Amino acid sequence: MATAKRARTRRHGRAVLLVGFMGAGKSTAGRALAERLECAFEDLDERIARREGRTVPEIFRDSGEAHFRRGERAALREVLDELGAGAEKVVALGGGAFGQLANLRLIEASGVPTLFLDAPVEELWRRCRGQAEAQGERRPLLKSLNEFRELYQARRPRYLKASHRLETGGKEIEELVAEMVEVLDWDRHRRRPSG
Repeated sequence: MATAKRARTRRHGRAVLLVGFMGAGKSTAGRALAERLECAFEDLDERIARREGRTVPEIFRDSGEAHFRRGERAALREVLDELGAGAEKVVALGGGAFGQLANLRLIEASGVPTLFLDAPVEELWRRCRGQAEAQGERRPLLKSLNEFRELYQARRPRYLKASHRLETGGKEIEELVAEMVEVLDWDRHRRRPSG
């Protein structure tokens, strides 16, 4: 079910920030949405990694969370400046980015719409475990379902501050993308063929 808080959202062309817990589908759905809209997709964590010249796990391991969050805020500022200048882009934020008060303030001040992709915590757990196993990764947050659930429940109130919310549980990507376009009211902003 989609919910919207349109009063807080200003138009920024076709730009949206996808927020939610790990495994919610931000990157997968974001890429599919960007493809449908013929605009760019960006994962904020990938921008941070490029800026740092190392992976996100390496940043956390070698420099700590505080260093990562500073880099995240700087990368977010860059993205918001680009969107404010008219860039059309779908941007997936890392699971903890929207939970940082400084980031939330930057996002709210920008007026760029935010879309919270949500799913039952057990489904998020299954998706994350499956992805980690498929990639041969060991992720610290996947040690315990109870710890995973506690972190999800701690972050969820911030996610609910997003402009819109969509449930991703049990949905095919095409259905989810159609719902994203509908809730963001982008059908009427679709590009018309030239010629």
